[in-house]
Amino acid sequence: MNIIAALDKNCGIGYQNRLLYRIPEDMQYFKALTTGKVVVMGRSTLNSFPGGLPLPNRINAVLSRDASLRIENAAVFNSIAALLDFLKAYPAEDVFVIGGETVYEQLIDLCDTAYLTEIDAERPADAFFTKKIFAPPWRKTHRSETKEFDGLKYAFCVYKKDLTPVD
Repeated sequence: MNIIAALDKNCGIGYQNRLLYRIPEDMQYFKALTTGKVVVMGRSTLNSFPGGLPLPNRINAVLSRDASLRIENAAVFNSIAALLDFLKAYPAEDVFVIGGETVYEQLIDLCDTAYLTEIDAERPADAFFTKKIFAPPWRKTHRSETKEFDGLKYAFCVYKKDLTPVD
């Protein structure tokens, strides 16, 4: 399973249920990686999308505590166990955890690849990406050249879980 996020120097990802940064190339990167795949999110993340609607051209899986929640064009799950049972039908490399904070925390240990847009900036945030990604068994395996948009410097990074035994 994969995880994908855009985060700033403090691991901030959002404020008042909105992304901290809107970088067109990052949005294109997200779309390129997730189109035709399964995206896993919490209800608040879904509500942050235009019209609160599921993402087109993807299989949308939503985690929610609300057992009565029904969402057209999305599968809703009230437990991690039910979600994981659903995800068995898809190759792990086709599943992307897209947020928010609680969902990232709950599923990071089940992921083996992380696609992070690291933004060299700081803004007030009330939602954060887990710092677990910066410690073993995770390691950065790729970093794009530094890019810039509207004064923001950023890079696309890939982290992989390294489960090689240490002697």
